[in-house]
Amino acid sequence: MLEKARCGQLVVPENRTTTGGRSLRLAVAIIPSETQPPAADPIVFLTGGPGSDAILAPPVPSDVGLNRNRDLILLTQRGDHSSQPALPCPEIEEFYARRVGLVYGAASTGDLYVQAAKACRERLAPIADLAAFNSTESAYDLIDLRKALGIEQWNVYSHSYGTDLALIYMRQDAQAIRSVTLDGVTPPSVASPGWTWSSAKEAFDAMTKACAAQAECQARYPDLAETFTKLVNQLEERPVTTTVTVPEVGDTTVVLDGNALLNWFVPVATHLPAEFPAAVDELAHGNPQRVAQQWAAAWVHPGTEGLFGWGLALSVWCSEWVPFESTDDQLRKAQEAFPAFPDSVRAHAPQLPFLREACTVWDVPQAPASIRSVTESDIPTLALSGSFDGQTGAQWGSYVAQNLSQATVVSVPGVAHGIYTDPCAARVVASFYDDPRAPDTSCVSSTQPPPYEIIPPFP
Repeated sequence: MLEKARCGQLVVPENRTTTGGRSLRLAVAIIPSETQPPAADPIVFLTGGPGSDAILAPPVPSDVGLNRNRDLILLTQRGDHSSQPALPCPEIEEFYARRVGLVYGAASTGDLYVQAAKACRERLAPIADLAAFNSTESAYDLIDLRKALGIEQWNVYSHSYGTDLALIYMRQDAQAIRSVTLDGVTPPSVASPGWTWSSAKEAFDAMTKACAAQAECQARYPDLAETFTKLVNQLEERPVTTTVTVPEVGDTTVVLDGNALLNWFVPVATHLPAEFPAAVDELAHGNPQRVAQQWAAAWVHPGTEGLFGWGLALSVWCSEWVPFESTDDQLRKAQEAFPAFPDSVRAHAPQLPFLREACTVWDVPQAPASIRSVTESDIPTLALSGSFDGQTGAQWGSYVAQNLSQATVVSVPGVAHGIYTDPCAARVVASFYDDPRAPDTSCVSSTQPPPYEIIPPFP
């Protein structure tokens, strides 16, 4: 997508609450419209993470056609790889690669994570005011970009954490926004470690019910939900250690405990949904290789070191998410979602284990309470979700729509995180940009979850 892009840099203040401070340089790429001349209102893409780089790996496949008749603008958020300064944490990446061979929820594993976060902070603190890497500053970066490009009004496409940023930005620059797409909704009013539990549960229910609705899957895997829950408990009590081969790394030791299995499911299995029942069944019959291979591949991937902006991620999480939720509230949400899981699994929020402990050493101030406000707006908004999304559950599209008077809520069956890759979702998005107040969502009712992979029973 970048072959014909016009590229440049946006220079912004590091911290707008002080004077005479440092400046940041944020990379910008403008991908021209496929049809010329383009519509006057381009699309700006806000990618996820926080910490993913929109320019390093453009998040939208070219065949989706977001730039069909509008220019598509990619802005690297402050702290990401293509910005200056970038805020990577190779210490954390090394920890994650090592973690696949450790007991996921062990206190000693958490200690290593905290040490990695502390080492990264000590390295970054001399070159960056980590408190200034937050959603409010990023929203003002968007305003500066729009003005620098001379754009009176544009459209916003946001994904995952980008939807958190988009909902905050909508409060600050409303007259300049023609429409907003929220893909994989992360509401800033509720985002927290405990918030992740309900999304995991929603996807788990949707995926197991989809198996029950497919005759062949139901016949082959009749107790999928119960089997998974039983495995989480068994593995938490007696972890399984195995060896897999990771490309460019070689043999890698993997420890699967209950926490690891849950966290394999949340981001990994929902990206490979067709394999979910078969992988669980193999594990239940003493073959952990598929799950272990996917778990290792998710965290051990040489050649990508330094490409994620961990500094931005931790600064956002530790100032805007963690301080606004107590440990008791987090545990209550875990209990509500998965009461049959052991306490040691429910102690760690999916995707964000030991984050509270890491935030004590990351040491950024709590964001103003206003960051948690519910966004109220009449901007035409498409809240787009997938029923298999274990990271940002479909329920959150309906949640934000309660206060968005011109919202259209769409949940596409059988689609996971990153719904813009789905053909039906792409058609909905295209029609939304043609008419934000009346998009064509007809394909959703005829979309079914894809068939699950069926493997022969073990002898």
